[in-house]
Amino acid sequence: MILNEKNVLAILGSPHTNGTTAAMLNLAVHKAEQAGYAVTKINLYEKDLSFCTGCRVCMDTHICVQKDGIQEIALLLHKSQLVILVAPVYWANVPGPVKNLFDRLLGTAMEETDTFPKPRLRGKQYMILSSCNTPAPFSWIFGQSRGAIRNMDKFFKTAGMKRLGKVVCANAKNKKGLPKRITKKIERCLK
Repeated sequence: MILNEKNVLAILGSPHTNGTTAAMLNLAVHKAEQAGYAVTKINLYEKDLSFCTGCRVCMDTHICVQKDGIQEIALLLHKSQLVILVAPVYWANVPGPVKNLFDRLLGTAMEETDTFPKPRLRGKQYMILSSCNTPAPFSWIFGQSRGAIRNMDKFFKTAGMKRLGKVVCANAKNKKGLPKRITKKIERCLK
């Protein structure tokens, strides 16, 4: 690996590759590339990821022992300085494949102690992008987008990562393209 290489892992956690969430990721990827990052983009809906069995062997091995797409994702996570995760809001939470990703990365992200979890991914940054069909400000007031953001934040913070930014696009079902204010927020995070 080149010492000054800057890597981004960009994760699409939406089944829609042409929706608002995907458009947010595409813009973030473009801006990251302009800033000199080498970007690896993955779509969770195209990955072969079994469900977590709760065996907890990963707490000792630092990686899930089920052999599937999680090994590639864990390797990319370790290699990256920045992770961009985009996911739509499903019932005030993240979609199932995103939650499963968090479950499967348990031992990669943290170590259990007698008190608080010990982070295993310190020094990395993350950015959260999300879209919600509920109009603003109700998406936030009623906890729709707030619940999804809280869960994504919890995973990354427990892993010891620092948030670079978060952007939520409310009322997404009525949008044709990304609103300028959403575009500007994403661009501002990646300057």
